Amino acid sequence: MVVPVSRALDAVAVSPVIEIGDLDGNLRRLGAALDGFGDETPRLVVLPELATSGYVFADRAEAQELAITRDDPRLVALGSRLGANTIAVVGFAELDGDDLYNSAAVLTHSGILAVYRKSHLWAEEKLVFTPGTDAGMLVDTSIGRLGVAICYDNEFPEIPRALALGGAEILALPVNWPLVPRPEGERAPETIQAMASARSSRLPTVISDRRGAERGVPWTGGTAVIDGSGWVVAEERDGVAAASVTITSDKVVGPHNDLFADRRPDLYRAHESS
Repeated sequence: MVVPVSRALDAVAVSPVIEIGDLDGNLRRLGAALDGFGDETPRLVVLPELATSGYVFADRAEAQELAITRDDPRLVALGSRLGANTIAVVGFAELDGDDLYNSAAVLTHSGILAVYRKSHLWAEEKLVFTPGTDAGMLVDTSIGRLGVAICYDNEFPEIPRALALGGAEILALPVNWPLVPRPEGERAPETIQAMASARSSRLPTVISDRRGAERGVPWTGGTAVIDGSGWVVAEERDGVAAASVTITSDKVVGPHNDLFADRRPDLYRAHESS
């Protein structure tokens, strides 16, 4: 019998000022946001979706002008600011030949560890980007097995569940959540979905969202850290949400239940209407 091992991990979501079209300025501000994480503390740092370019493109041509390749030395330079035990995830518009992708790079002090391409495109993203071919990404890192998804990906419960079943110990979620109406006193629906996914798989989730507005689109400001019980344990203040979360492979809930062992995949099929 394998005895689950638990450990604490610093989880940080950072939401710096991002200006549409200002690639060089955004890269400078992202670098400044990462400058405080050069020590030896094990941690995950998450920055927003399309953080290098901005999000509300006038058209595909503008997005193409702001896109960079996955081996761009400016991305590598962002990672060089990190300590040896810090992993950062940053969203960028990725140029690959004639294709554009809404991507997220996993950065380390020594380079780019992996790149994920968003597979579920939202609204006008479909007019700009090519969808990725993977439902989220798993990466083995110095802080453990990391799951990565981007924004609308997480609204499909299959993705965080599959990442957790694949061994993800924590989920990095760069997002740009447009503000939508909700009842007074309620959290954003995207936050509620992330809380439910975290709870159902005991998967701590680190969300970096935008602040303010861009070209008339107001952002939710949903930057937060969610623990493995599904509770929001840190929300954005002055552009940062930070908390220590428990990383564990233990899925036991009470004396008689286990979130993974109790699954009945033989029953999970589409039901035909009568």
